[in-house]
Amino acid sequence: MSPVVLFILGVVFVVIGIAVSIALHEVGHLVPAKLFKVRVTKYMIGFGPTIWSRRRGETEYGFKAIPLGGFVSMIGMYPPNKTDGSVRPSSTGMFQSLAADARSLAHEEIGPDDGNRVFYRLPVWKKIIIMLGGPAMNLLIGVALTAVLLMGFGVSASTTTIADVSKCQVKAGETVDPNSADCKPTPAAAAGLKPGDRITSFDGKAVTNWEELTGWIRASAGKQVSITVERDGAPVATTVTPVLSSRPVVGEDGRQAKDADGKLRYQDVGFLGIGAQTALMQQPASAVLPLAGENIKQIAGVVVNLPARVAGVAQAAFSEEPRDPNGPISVVGVGRVAGEVAAMEQVPLQSRLAALVGLLAGLNFALAVFNLVPLLPLDGGHVAGALYEGARRQIARLLGRPDPGAFDIAKLLPVTYVVAALLMGMGALLIYADIVKPVNLFG
Repeated sequence: MSPVVLFILGVVFVVIGIAVSIALHEVGHLVPAKLFKVRVTKYMIGFGPTIWSRRRGETEYGFKAIPLGGFVSMIGMYPPNKTDGSVRPSSTGMFQSLAADARSLAHEEIGPDDGNRVFYRLPVWKKIIIMLGGPAMNLLIGVALTAVLLMGFGVSASTTTIADVSKCQVKAGETVDPNSADCKPTPAAAAGLKPGDRITSFDGKAVTNWEELTGWIRASAGKQVSITVERDGAPVATTVTPVLSSRPVVGEDGRQAKDADGKLRYQDVGFLGIGAQTALMQQPASAVLPLAGENIKQIAGVVVNLPARVAGVAQAAFSEEPRDPNGPISVVGVGRVAGEVAAMEQVPLQSRLAALVGLLAGLNFALAVFNLVPLLPLDGGHVAGALYEGARRQIARLLGRPDPGAFDIAKLLPVTYVVAALLMGMGALLIYADIVKPVNLFG
């Protein structure tokens, strides 16, 4: 199959994955709304003109022309005007008119039997459950995909099989011709170790994983130790003497660590001169939640610093500066990454599929975290409004005052429109940057 076809298949895979994730996000709102007897008039995937729909009961289900989101319409999202119960504008002021128009739309389908089925009359806790249902669904999808990734495909990990043997002892930053007299054999080369050997014991201890073996080697500088490998199905025993060598200090992110002055860090440890083969290794169920939590933590860090990250993207897009590989990207960037992963024919198919599943898991975690930002029109904004309503009702109760009633979140619509405009602008900027200066994740 040609790389172009593979690229297209990767893009299609992630597009379908995003569409399904959005659809299930809306299901996360739909199900609790129906459980709490709120009348749901529409469940739509996409925006713009409707291209297909079908009514089931009191709800119209369908697809719209622009597949960039979705929505669930519930009657009575905003309370009526407190003074006269009307939904008509009570002022010609722009902000007041915006709120009144929203109330009018929210009430236009309310029938005579819907008095107790409107959203604004729900208890605060029910409102919060409905609005958190979408992000919760994305979290569940992300955890499920992480489980598939770890327990089904596995993660790339170093094995105890030797991938390569260095011929010469080389100081950091130097090169030596292996055929020259300056080449001093590494302990592994001197002991006759070969690529493909599987190390079974070191210094009389059974070797079960590469990380443990690396620790033993680093602690054995200058000490002659026995080592046993399995070669062509038969055990081969020999001895090695790891040499003291300056090796890079690797941080938690897998990259070489730096000191406070920004210089690369090294440490003197035992060195053998071997590299490990890698393979996809299945992980236990206990590894799923920690990895999911780490992904959520990283995404939350990006979201918290989103203004600065977007400013960095803008600076890179309109200058010669490179893009931050850990910065935000648009759906265009996600599609390009998926296509590039799928087209990497030198990588085993299983590893490419695992990478695509991991990409979708990360997208769902990002959808969940981003939607929890306490700003309208995001789900977190509605949750914040419900929490404010509950707080002011509790304060009124403690002070012996009348119940202030439902909080009219429609009054925040001017802020909503500003946030929506900023989000659209950010999306346009990210799409432009992903076209003119895409993130380079593979080299």
